[in-house]
Amino acid sequence: MSTLPIRYELIKTCKQTGARLGIVHTPHGSFETPVFMPVGTLATVKTMSPEELKEMGAGIILSNTYHLWLRPGNEIVKEAGGLHKFMNWDRAILTDSGGFQVFSLSDMRTIEEEGVHFRNHLNGDKLFLSPEKAMQIQNDLGSDIMMAFDECPPYPAEYDYMKKSVERTSRWAERCLKAHKRPSEQGLFGIIQGGEYEELRKQSAKDLVSLDFPGYAVGGLSVGEPKDVMNRVLEFTTPLMPAHKPRYLMGVGSPDSLIDGAIRGIDMFDCVLPTRIARNGTLMTSEGRLVVKNAKYARDFGPLDENCDCYTCRNYSRAYIRHLIKCDETLGLRLTSYHNLYFLVNLMKNVRQAIREDRLGDFRDEFFEKYGFNKPNAKNF
Repeated sequence: MSTLPIRYELIKTCKQTGARLGIVHTPHGSFETPVFMPVGTLATVKTMSPEELKEMGAGIILSNTYHLWLRPGNEIVKEAGGLHKFMNWDRAILTDSGGFQVFSLSDMRTIEEEGVHFRNHLNGDKLFLSPEKAMQIQNDLGSDIMMAFDECPPYPAEYDYMKKSVERTSRWAERCLKAHKRPSEQGLFGIIQGGEYEELRKQSAKDLVSLDFPGYAVGGLSVGEPKDVMNRVLEFTTPLMPAHKPRYLMGVGSPDSLIDGAIRGIDMFDCVLPTRIARNGTLMTSEGRLVVKNAKYARDFGPLDENCDCYTCRNYSRAYIRHLIKCDETLGLRLTSYHNLYFLVNLMKNVRQAIREDRLGDFRDEFFEKYGFNKPNAKNF
């Protein structure tokens, strides 16, 4: 038995598509893949209790290193006994490195070899984040899966800039491994960068695989590129990733991309999308996108989705939820967030079943047809 904190077990490969059915074992339990991870940026999945997340079947959630560093501070989380105890979540947690948040502050930061100087988005204070600091914060947080500190370049980016960025990310990855103080308790994943350039993705994967991380992520996607570019990049990137380790596509959460990602060999996904759009009254349903704030639902006493058996759909009507959202009632945000998270958690459960039955390709075609993704002007999220 492996002594590594993170271990991937391949259960089956779909004969129709090559998608993987697996299990990721962590210090706080195991979960089946492909999986969608709800995002709990500030040690909470917005409006949801840990009990509700368990009820809907979530086996792992994601929290944010950058935001928790600023509030309440990694020292306080460490003093509380780590993130699991602090937020009362006894299943797996993945923390990102803070890299994406820092690089999204493009007008407030300076990248150097040592790390990144930037300003706190809350109060303007000067801050510095390096691979070593990102590891220290995540060691204090005590997540099961940590992410290496990388540079997430924008899309599109010139080849020369991207090449330098990939080389820096590889050097930073080495520094992350050296600075990681709890390797027997927390698994550290490397992040493959390179934008849309196949040659650079190959170089990044080669560099990182040589460092023997317990898992690997594909970064730098879902940053504004078209869906066909994302799929093309995955097609030439996932084969470069070790088959015996988990593969994670960062920041992706639209239903079509979850299915397309799984078909291209991805095991783990995360995104704020389901909760963010829920707070605006936009729902994912088996019939496609539904905006419950629309006037036509004022007297619609049916559930959000006739084919959904989540708590929201079993107990509340479109008319009532519309009323709550229009009145800025917190219960409305909770009910819509619950439904959207359940929808994606359940979608991945259905994806796993389709892999078991060697029919994920058929499942994709049926889902896209029903959802309207095959139509030229399909409303996406």
